[in-house]
Amino acid sequence: MPAHRYDLAVARLRVALCQIDLVVGDVSGNVGRITDALKKAESAGSDLAVFPELAVTGYPPEDLLMKPAFVRENRRGLEEVAASSSACPAVVGYVEEAGNLYNAAAVVAGGQVAGTWRKNVLPNYGVFDERRYFTPGEPPSALYSIGGVPTGVVVCEDAWAPAGPIGELGEGGAELVVVINASPYRRGALEERRRMLATRAADASVGLVYLNLVGGQDELVFDGGSMIFDNDGSLVASLPQFEEHVEAFDIEIESSYRKRLSDPRGQRRGPALRSLAVSPPRREEERRPPVRLAERHSPQLARRLGPAEEVYRALVTGTRDYFEKGGFEGVLVSLSGGIDSSLVAAVAVDALGPQKVHGVLLPSRYSSDHSIQDALVLVANLGIDAHTIEIERAHAALAGLLEECLGRPGGSLDGVTDENLQARIRGNLVMALSNELGWLVLTTGNKSEMAVGYATLYGDMAGGFAVIKDVPKTLVYELASWRNRVAGADLIPERVIDKPPSAELRPGQRDDESLPPYEVLDPILEGYVERDLTLEELASEAGDAEIVRRVVELVDRAEYKRRQAAPGPRVTSRGFGKDRRMPVTNRFRNAEPAPRSTRDVDEEPVGGRRPR
Repeated sequence: MPAHRYDLAVARLRVALCQIDLVVGDVSGNVGRITDALKKAESAGSDLAVFPELAVTGYPPEDLLMKPAFVRENRRGLEEVAASSSACPAVVGYVEEAGNLYNAAAVVAGGQVAGTWRKNVLPNYGVFDERRYFTPGEPPSALYSIGGVPTGVVVCEDAWAPAGPIGELGEGGAELVVVINASPYRRGALEERRRMLATRAADASVGLVYLNLVGGQDELVFDGGSMIFDNDGSLVASLPQFEEHVEAFDIEIESSYRKRLSDPRGQRRGPALRSLAVSPPRREEERRPPVRLAERHSPQLARRLGPAEEVYRALVTGTRDYFEKGGFEGVLVSLSGGIDSSLVAAVAVDALGPQKVHGVLLPSRYSSDHSIQDALVLVANLGIDAHTIEIERAHAALAGLLEECLGRPGGSLDGVTDENLQARIRGNLVMALSNELGWLVLTTGNKSEMAVGYATLYGDMAGGFAVIKDVPKTLVYELASWRNRVAGADLIPERVIDKPPSAELRPGQRDDESLPPYEVLDPILEGYVERDLTLEELASEAGDAEIVRRVVELVDRAEYKRRQAAPGPRVTSRGFGKDRRMPVTNRFRNAEPAPRSTRDVDEEPVGGRRPR
């Protein structure tokens, strides 16, 4: 006889999705955020409150886990959360120490820890390296009777295994499975999660609650988008992306007894799991105030974001949290009148408000009047302040010193050297302003430029946070146009979007003089950097083997620059940084270098043009 009951009636459970923004290392602050959300869940009459993966420590804690004092503080934090619990049980992520470290989910209720699940499947790919710290847990051994519903608990990657713990919990008699997560954002991830979770729910014949972290942490952005599925895999409730929400839903838990009898996917192959009593069912009169009812015939779904809006909001979230969690006072953006710096400034204003965003114009002898005017129009449109520092005197003085050193008094520097000198003068000035005023410098290079080294080390790459580091140039244009449509006006001047991109470091300079057009370049970069395609595969897609060879060579040779770049939010399937870890010193080459008859800025080992 199974330890839990098999009712054929529909049970109703009130589940509070606590999609909150947490701070890595701030255990006491995180405990406060968790207990505040738990009070809201209890005041709504919830039967269960669900919190993110490693909520107590923040995610990912990385090498903080090497510090015994940090792990102990995390345990004390969990005990504080448990002590604050009463009639509403909660599932909370924390680090369990039991000889080894485990990425764990605690079920707390009535002032104590009722049980713990240790994450079985530890991801060790892309941005994840959990096997560095954690030991895998054991297969399921128990369920929790929450509000009378047999409930299983798993953590994030456990749900991605087709033959993993969710199926085992379903076979063991679970009617509901809770999945707590810290799933980072990338384009297309939400729909991929939805399809996977719907399949897991249907295959295991269980209702499924997916709760995801929201907020930014260094290079990672967590988009929330928490969801609830019924036992047929239908999505019945969801929360918005990129927003904190504590919201309760009444969900109908239909017994899967009949479905499992007729569906081979759910037929039991082992004994029922024992069920630990956590909380009894509530009477309907105890369920006040009423909350939204999430059932298959009237799903309560958050508005889906369009592709451009989704990426833009990820950039805003990542920038806001890097700023706020880092304790900065303001940000500084070098405004060139180009599209990259204009987009970065717009994101910063949307993330922080105009009063915390400051611009600086650093024109040289090569800066066009229209670029300066475009930058000033942007400043007015965004409502930020800005200063102008002419760099001509510094440029002339430093160039003179170098010419004298090189024995060329009155002569001229090599074009690449002179162009990089201008960028490095600007880098020195913005970092000096940062030192003096306490402002975080936002760099303005995009992914296309970072990929091929079209940037100046210690010049335009100087700064603390690279807002569009993972945004290809073609997507930069899409985001700028989308932001203008939302504003209902040319927030970013239309001329900035329309004019050919240029670094303006020499007369008449244009990006497409040295690089393929961005609509040609970006698909090659996506194939090589994100999909690891071979030269032959890339050439087949691009139709020009010589362009592909040239681009691949540039990407390979620029690794040392990217290693020294500021962190920035990841929005693609593979960003530079935690996601793509290439050795700087290595002799493997995907493309043989082409013979060089002239020195080009893109071929210069330490050079590059100032990205706009």
